[in-house]
Amino acid sequence: MKHTITLIPGDGIGPEVTEAAVRVVEAAGVECEWERMEAGAEVVAKYGTPVPDEVIHSILKNRVALKGPITTPVGVGFPSANVTLRKRLNLYANVRPARTIPGVPSRYDHVDLVIIRENSEDLYSGLEHIVVPGVVESLKIITEAASLRIGRYAFEYAKSHGRRKVTAVHKANIMKLADGLFLECLRRISREFPEIEYEEMIVDATCMNMVMRPERFDVMVMENLYGDILSDLASGLIGGLGFAGSANIGEGGIALFEAVHGSAPDIAGRHIANPIALILSAVMMLRHLGEQAAANRIENAVMKVMAEGKVRTRDMGGDATTDQITDAIIAAL
Repeated sequence: MKHTITLIPGDGIGPEVTEAAVRVVEAAGVECEWERMEAGAEVVAKYGTPVPDEVIHSILKNRVALKGPITTPVGVGFPSANVTLRKRLNLYANVRPARTIPGVPSRYDHVDLVIIRENSEDLYSGLEHIVVPGVVESLKIITEAASLRIGRYAFEYAKSHGRRKVTAVHKANIMKLADGLFLECLRRISREFPEIEYEEMIVDATCMNMVMRPERFDVMVMENLYGDILSDLASGLIGGLGFAGSANIGEGGIALFEAVHGSAPDIAGRHIANPIALILSAVMMLRHLGEQAAANRIENAVMKVMAEGKVRTRDMGGDATTDQITDAIIAAL
């Protein structure tokens, strides 16, 4: 079956790692028609926005997209393209697996967890204003509808992937109304899945336990801000953002897959970036498309190359180029 996929190369190292992922997917024998779209910092001057309407239309038509990293200015400039895409496409669930990869330098040997992050509200709603000069108010929005939706997604994900436990992460001891509502919704959903263990953990205690005993976690579900922070922490447990893929899932089956690392403009164009995060994101995309055999072959090839340790990019202490590690993965197929 031939798949039409929206491809967004992005900024910085985005085009380099995106091309690597495309090569690996095609080498695995998956027939794809890539609909290339421009988005990111470099298109703002042309369109006045980092996410032109034609990008949204392409994803809505194709129902699936693979995206490279996009630069987000800090404190000034245009809004985050990533947040814009999530809002306009209603991509409510961010799925971030973190699993130990043999051969990748890490202090941990048995990490195998999945963070499911509510993607549509919380402080990321962007509702903030200046009350008086020197005082800014940001509004944290938590709704019953979004909390029930992400809770159900987390439990259904756990059930369909053979996972045994769901941990709800919160700060309801302080934010009794907002996080209290989130927990109330998760408890309601948990009663529909008696075969899956359910627990709740305060976010600061969660951070400590992730560092001390990450193997105790399985599926973790949380609000937007906690998910943003803890998913990067989880990436650190497995060797860094260079090995962290992700999926953004919306209603009706729309899905956008992306590496979670930034655009690394300091090394852009030098072809030394590690493409594995986006390749693993492409593995998640193929599973979403029903291409299980190809997804397994690519994942196994990545694991083989990493375990052998002969080809490593600079972030892993080696000197291989983006093309060299991509070639090694393709050879391992």
